[in-house]
Amino acid sequence: MAESSKPRRYDSPRRRSQAAATRAAILDAALRLFAERGYAKTSMTAIAAESGVAVKTVYLVFASKRGLLLALWHLLLRGDEEPVPVGERPWFLEVVNEPDPERLLRLNARNSRVVKERAGTLLEILRGAAPGDSELQNLWRRIEKEFYDNQRAIAEQLHQTGALKAGLDADRGADILWTLNHPSVYAMLVGDRGWTPQQYEEWLGDAFCAQLL
Repeated sequence: MAESSKPRRYDSPRRRSQAAATRAAILDAALRLFAERGYAKTSMTAIAAESGVAVKTVYLVFASKRGLLLALWHLLLRGDEEPVPVGERPWFLEVVNEPDPERLLRLNARNSRVVKERAGTLLEILRGAAPGDSELQNLWRRIEKEFYDNQRAIAEQLHQTGALKAGLDADRGADILWTLNHPSVYAMLVGDRGWTPQQYEEWLGDAFCAQLL
């Protein structure tokens, strides 16, 4: 039998490592430029130059500037590029599986601080750019929906265990969590008022407990 003429796909740990390093360099460069210039004024050419790769490489890896932005969001939200949603991450499951209501809410405040330290800058970039771009508007709505759904899961847990304050149900509890935990609150307190992330976490945990328990 004649051997297939189809070329073999060459792969190696070294090549995978190089590809991962290139991807990380592009993402780092994009975040810096988005923060300095804004999303609309940052070109793929500029991102390529900042990351030290060809423009073609940026397009091959991410297809478009919006694709790059989405990849950057997933990385900063989740902490890595594994395709595991927030609701299945150990740091989120630790919250919903915590039996003590106050500790549950303070763990949620900790997660809020950690995520916003990683992604707060990008969230503000997205929120500012969304009104002028319909696709970014859709992305922002999707982010807010996913964020609300995650807070809703926490409110449901408190409701099911009877921990919510009298007069609150899961819907109202989710609304309160979503509002207090919203990225704009972090931006105002840490970005505008100069709070430290730790001060934000402590205040948020106190506010969660005062409003919900």
